[in-house]
Amino acid sequence: MFDYSLAHWLIFFTAAVLLNLSPGPDMAFILGQTARGGRRCGYTAMLGIWCGAGVHVLMAALGLSAILATSALAFSLVKWVGAAYLIWLGIQALRSAGGAWQFESGTRPAGHRAVFRQGVLVAVLNPKVAIFFLAFLPQFVVPGAGPAPAQLFLHGCLIIVVAGLVEPPLVHLGAWLSGALRRSPRLGAWLERGLGVTLIGLGTRLALSGRD
Repeated sequence: MFDYSLAHWLIFFTAAVLLNLSPGPDMAFILGQTARGGRRCGYTAMLGIWCGAGVHVLMAALGLSAILATSALAFSLVKWVGAAYLIWLGIQALRSAGGAWQFESGTRPAGHRAVFRQGVLVAVLNPKVAIFFLAFLPQFVVPGAGPAPAQLFLHGCLIIVVAGLVEPPLVHLGAWLSGALRRSPRLGAWLERGLGVTLIGLGTRLALSGRD
């Protein structure tokens, strides 16, 4: 069971690394939360994104992602909810940019539970991710290597494991940036505006996207 060739793993892990390096709502959310609240906040956001991705992996393994791929109503419903949520987060960021960006030792712009919950929702409410997993993971199902759902689940989990190698250095980079923000409230306000515009742009792009 799970008997794969070396070439299989080389192709898969190369694709997984490139996937995790590609920009998107998840990366923007992780970096934005790190810059706003420091390393712990960034890791909390990252864990939330991973849990949301885990939901998509489970959906792909169970075949539930096919519903989003074939049902225009289901896809549109999740898409519009996800787009509205990203835009709402962006508006919240723009609103907070007008307030005080004074960092003090031990303070966080948002509680860790809230950041984790937001990360889960950012990932779960993106139907494009579900359809991507549905299209991507079956390419690595090898006949005779084990039950197809188990192979799908294994490869989906390994994508999240690769994220555990790729994203932490980015969190540390964002934590360094948060140190600069503590010394410059004006810079922090501009970053908050940039995060807000980015999230609104990503939400708008999601709202205008199709299932292709």
